[in-house]
Amino acid sequence: MIELASVIRDLREELKRAIAAASAEALRFELGPIELEVSVALERSGHAGAKVRFWVVESGVDAAVDTTATQRIKLVLQPTLRESNNPPFVSGIAEADER
Repeated sequence: MIELASVIRDLREELKRAIAAASAEALRFELGPIELEVSVALERSGHAGAKVRFWVVESGVDAAVDTTATQRIKLVLQPTLRESNNPPFVSGIAEADER
């Protein structure tokens, strides 16, 4: 399983790469809302001050997860650029290592 925060961090990194690739492209796409639907498991520690953590359940996870209740959640993220609060533009061309 992967922490939900890690999934969002990785998504942010991918978007940053796409935005950088778009800067020199003639054809760009305005990035609109991103819908992310994941299956999550909740974990809460028993000690004082503990926080609830969300884990994204990966496909093909072994039977150990069967004993944990999972829920599907849908996040709608609206990407904006910090400097301007405008939506970013992304390129439609994949990097050579992504083809």
